[in-house]
Formats: sequence, structure tokens, C-alpha cells
Amino acid sequence: MVCRVPSLTLTSLAVAALLGCTAVQGCAWLPPWPWSMLAVLVAFAGTVALPWRPLRHLAVCLLFAGWAALHGAHGMAARLPAEEEGQDVVVRGHVVDLPRARGGDASFLFVPESVEGAPPWSRGTLRLSWYRTPVSPAPCEHWQLTVRLRRPRGNVNPGGGDAERTALQRGIIATGYVRAAPDNARMGPGRCVDAWRDGVARSLDTHLGSDDARILKALAVGDTRGLDAADWDIARATGVSHLIAISGFHIGVAAGGGVLAVRLLYAWWPLLGLWLPRQLAQAVLGMLVAGGYGVLAGLGLPTVRTLLMIGVVVLAGMARRRAGGMSLLAFAMLAVLTFDPLSVLSAGFWLSFAGVGFLVCCVAPRSRGLAGWLGELLRAQAAMSIALLPLSLCLFGSTSLMGFVANLVAAPLVSFVVVPLTLLGCVLLPLPAIAVPLLAGAAWLLGRLWRMLAALAEVPGAQLSVAESGILPVVLATVGALWLFMPRGVPLRGYGALLFLPLLLPVRDMPRAGAFRVWVLDVGQGLAVVVRTRQHTLVYDTGPAYGGGRDAGAGIVLPSITALGLGPVDTLVVSHGDIDHAGGASAIVSRYPQARRLSGEPGRLGFPAEQCTSAADWSWNEVSFRFIEVPPAVQGKTASNDRSCVLAVEGDGGRFLLTGDISDKAERRIDREALWSDLPTVTTVAHHGSKHSSDVLWLRAVQPELAIVSAGWRNRFGHPHASVLARHEDAGADVLNTAVSGAIQVDLPRGAAPRVVREWRRPAGRYWRE
Repeated sequence: MVCRVPSLTLTSLAVAALLGCTAVQGCAWLPPWPWSMLAVLVAFAGTVALPWRPLRHLAVCLLFAGWAALHGAHGMAARLPAEEEGQDVVVRGHVVDLPRARGGDASFLFVPESVEGAPPWSRGTLRLSWYRTPVSPAPCEHWQLTVRLRRPRGNVNPGGGDAERTALQRGIIATGYVRAAPDNARMGPGRCVDAWRDGVARSLDTHLGSDDARILKALAVGDTRGLDAADWDIARATGVSHLIAISGFHIGVAAGGGVLAVRLLYAWWPLLGLWLPRQLAQAVLGMLVAGGYGVLAGLGLPTVRTLLMIGVVVLAGMARRRAGGMSLLAFAMLAVLTFDPLSVLSAGFWLSFAGVGFLVCCVAPRSRGLAGWLGELLRAQAAMSIALLPLSLCLFGSTSLMGFVANLVAAPLVSFVVVPLTLLGCVLLPLPAIAVPLLAGAAWLLGRLWRMLAALAEVPGAQLSVAESGILPVVLATVGALWLFMPRGVPLRGYGALLFLPLLLPVRDMPRAGAFRVWVLDVGQGLAVVVRTRQHTLVYDTGPAYGGGRDAGAGIVLPSITALGLGPVDTLVVSHGDIDHAGGASAIVSRYPQARRLSGEPGRLGFPAEQCTSAADWSWNEVSFRFIEVPPAVQGKTASNDRSCVLAVEGDGGRFLLTGDISDKAERRIDREALWSDLPTVTTVAHHGSKHSSDVLWLRAVQPELAIVSAGWRNRFGHPHASVLARHEDAGADVLNTAVSGAIQVDLPRGAAPRVVREWRRPAGRYWRE
């Protein structure tokens, strides 16, 4: 397996365009659109007029940078204006893509055709939820809906995704939900490809059952609605997500099927060659079959890339010219960046082009026959597993170590057996007697394959997760992968593996003895805090549970722990049983079953836990962890919020007070002697800033220098209440809110005052984040 040096003409232009589009995405702001347009015009003239090739490439870079800036500015200008957030508006439009329905709720993408008052943001896509919907919208249907909207916004945490970036890349201008209103009405059906996709998916459910058809639907029409969190965990742990998402290779297989059909037809009736040359018929039918499958699959980025490459091959063949692999890839990249320069914001863009580019450079067929084919398969899979490892770790924080083994079986089985059977069965659905056995056979093979993958996913160490370490280690590891696959005879090829070490073994700066760090994570309307001493990690509360089986424990807390390089969780404290504090606890326990568990309401959790009392106090690395007991109510039943564990973490330089959801009534019952400390104090604001918490006497006893609110952006409770903010200001405390700041890191060093080290949302750093 060797790396070849491709022609630099088209490839270098594609690289210049990529650099231009990517450079813009690192900007904190974009220039006014006239300046971007001027840059595009000047750069375009430079690509034509400049005589020196390096200058022309620089002009191409500037051209695509201006082009990307124009698209970015347009996408941001199209967003819902901030002053119109939270208002009810009536929209008329149609449903796009495949709506999701779960537990009586529906979520879907909606394109407005008219909006009450015709505001300037009315052109774009809305992401809507309809809770307890009487009828789930179908693809392409036209509706009139009363909706309440807000600008795209998401949680910002270490190792987390970026919802605002994703919204910009997908053209989503607002998110919101459907309000109960008498004017909500279905205006009529519509016609589009998505309705066809939905029909095929429903037919598969009818003939095979929803459980057996769930993965088959993803392969046939890109319908992943039937896959649950466990299915995706298996796919990620075994590195086969690309197979489920209809990879570009599947499109190539479909094109090959069209070519094979023409060959068989001409073998059966050779006289057809007198009217139409076989090569031309092969090219046309192969392109039509690939295009039809691509449209049916939803035209994802890998699909579009493959269709472009097939199209170039077809055109080159018709012109009797030969197109090289790297030239095909470069043309596809230039086309994608021309039509959608913001596609560089998606992980799929980088994985798709990087994977194919590495295969083109480093895998070349050198022998024929079964042995040669198997050898190339092994080499290609090894190259992909190693080459994409740095990029996967950078984009997702983890990668599969079982991917090489799993794909050796899954890739050929799915691509050469399951996909052809599935496509043939879908084409023959009007003839159920023929189609159903084909589909049932494909589903049976997938079921057996999925059981094998589930077993591989359970192997210890199936997934590798590393801490965030910046872009330089990723670049070094990628260079190392290329070095490993240099041609034979190049000395010291094996030393390329050493360049992976900065990525796999990043240097972590842990607190000294007597010091500790705290991260208050951005989980929306809930609470999740991570505390780190020199050698130990504590998680206090785990954020909320969401619909569809998702929760902040798996989606925010665990990725943050991995990204920060904090290692195993030693102790989990769940303040009380409310879902916005305990919703993600099961995910933490599942990942770290050895962790000690404490709670103010252990009976409301789904696992055994100790009661948090002063008898459970402990110390780590000269940092003490002390529970401040909340006496029960004298009369009546103690409210759930007032059973919250109140935990004081005290080091040499300060203390951090974790308060759960206690109310002002509970605050008044706490012994003031237990609250007093001469250490500088940082505290979470109890109950997310409810006006019934953080009273004057409490603040006078605690004397916080900094208070952190964990609340959702524009939450329906109005947290934090203005009176709470005023009381903290009167007490001399600075207040930060995760809804505004994102995740917040506070260091409490030895012999120094507490300090805020980082707010993940501020400064914005990227033009799409506000």
C-alpha cells in the first residue's frame, strides 16, 4: 500500500478553495456583504488575469473565502430577529424531509410560504415540535400553524456539539413549537420526493414489521426514524455508522447494478448495439440508477459527492477521455463548495472527502483474482481505520477500535448483498410476491449482522475516547498516517506512529493538592456540575432527561468529562430526584458503575444510593467535601426541592457551595454556624434563580463573591428572577448565567482567590454564535 502524488492542477485549485471556505469559518465576525462581494469580483478577475500560478491559487482562495462569507452573512441575516422571539405568529407552508413522531409528539422541518405580517425572516426553514399533536404532519403536506419561535440556540460545553453552527449549515432560521390554536389546519397534500420516501418506508414496515425494517429503511431511503439510541451506540462503537447513513459506496454499487443490467441486456440481445453503443447505454443507465437512489436516499453529502464523481466519469467516457481518481475528487469538492460553501461546517464533509482522498492516494489495485481483491480490501480497511482516526477523535471525541474488524464483515455484506437485495425489493414493491422474499432475506442478514456488531460493541475498549487537545495534534497524527503508508523504501515509515502520541496522550494540567476546579455545565433548565481535585472527579447532578430516550448525562456530562480529560468518576451526588437534576444519572452510573452514589432522595432514583448526611463527608487531595444538612420542616411534609443535598467543597483558596433546589424556607432552617466560612465563596444559585430562593439572610450568611445560575435560555419559568439578581448584587456578588455564558470553569487554586477561567460561549469566537 503506497501513497501516490496526484496531479496538482485541479487538486491544488480544490485545496485553495477549501482553505478559503474554511478560513472564513474561524472568524468571530463577517464583513458587510458589499465588501465580500467586492472580494469575490476582484478574486475572480485575478484567477483569469494573473499570470503566475501561485497568485492564481491565492486568488481562488480569496474568491471562495468571499463566497463563503456571502453565504454566511445571508444565513445570519435570515434568522429570526431577536425582538420577535417568543411571539406567536401564523405561518403557512409545507413539511419537508421525514417528520418524526414519538410518544404523541412530533418534530419536523417546515418551510414557510407566507407568514403573518410577511417579516423579513420568512425565507428559510423552521424546526418545529408539536407536543401532544392530534395528527402528525406527513411529508410535503401544506399546513397553517400558529407557532412560537426563537433564534437557533444550543448548549455550549466542552466536547459538545454546536447547534447554532449546524442550524446555519442546514439553513434553519428559527426553532419553536406549535401552539394550540383553532386556526391550525391541514391545507392539503403535496407532491415531493419525501412523500415517496415515506411511502417506501411505510411499505417496509407493513411487510416486515417495524423492528425488522428499522435498519433496512435507513439503507433504502435514508429513514433513520426507527433507530434508537442503543442502535446508534452500536454503530458508533463498531464504526459502521457510514453504512447506515447510505455511504457514497452504496451509490456506486447502485450505478454498478445499472451497468450490469445493460451488459446482461446486450448479451441477450446483441443487435441493440446497432442502435445504441453499449458503453453509452451503460453510462446513461448507471447514472440514472445512481441518481434515482441518491434522490431516494435524501441527497446527503456523501451521496452528492459520489454522484458528481460518477457524472464526471460518464462525461469523460463519452468524450473518450480518462479521469483520474484524485481529479474526480477535486472536481466534486469544487462543485460542492461552489453550490454550498458552508458545507465545510459539517463533519460529514470532512469525513467523506478525507476518507476517499486517502483511499485514492494510498490504495491502488496491483493484482487480480480473489486473493488480490481480498488483499486490497484488507489494505483499504486498514488505511481508512488509521487515516480517519485523528479526524474522528477531533470531531466526535471518540473513535471505534473495533471498526477494522467490524467493517471487514459488514462493509462487503451490506454493500454487495444487502443493498442490492433492498433496492431490487423496493423497485418490485408493486409485486409483493417477488419483493417481500427479497426484502425479508435482506432483513434476516442485517439482523444476524447486527447481533454480531452488538457483541463487538460490548468488548472492553471497543471505543477510544481522548481529551480535547487542539488542531495541531490532529494535523500531526494525519501526517503520521500518511507517513505510515509512504511507498516501500522510504526510511523510518514506522515512526509515523509516534506522531499519534500528542493526540492519544494529551498533556493535562491537574490542580495541585489543596486546590480544585469546578465546571458548571450548560444543560439548559437543569443542573450539572463537575468537580476535579488532583486525582479525583465528582459529578454533582446530571442535568435533565429529554424526549426520545436522550438525556444530559449521556449527551453533555460524559462528553465533557472525556473532553476535559478528567478520567473516571469517583463519586456521584444527585441532589434530589427531580428530572432536571437526576435525568442523566443512569448514564453516569452505567459508564462508571464503581462510583460512590449519594442523594437527598435515593428512593426516587433507579439505582441504589446512600443518603447524603454529614456522616458521608470525605476528603480528597487536601480538599474537603462536607454536606450541610437541611433540617426537615417542623410542620407538614418536606418538599422534594428542600431535600436537596447541599454540598460545600473547601480547599486552601476558597470554597464552592452546591445548593440544588432548596427554597428560602429550607435556607432559613439551616444552621448559620454550618454556613459560615472565612474562605472566599462561590455558589450555585439555588433552584436556578427562583424568586423563592436565595433570600437576604442566606446571602448574608454565605457571603458569595460569585454566584452561578444554571438555567435555560428564555425558559418559561423566568429564571433567574430579577429580585434574585438584585439581592445578589446588593450582597456584592457577581452573577453568571450558563444560558448566557455556556459552561463555566472556575478555578479555586491554593493560596489565591477563586477566578473564572473560561466561559464557553463568551467571547463568541465564531460569527454564528451570539
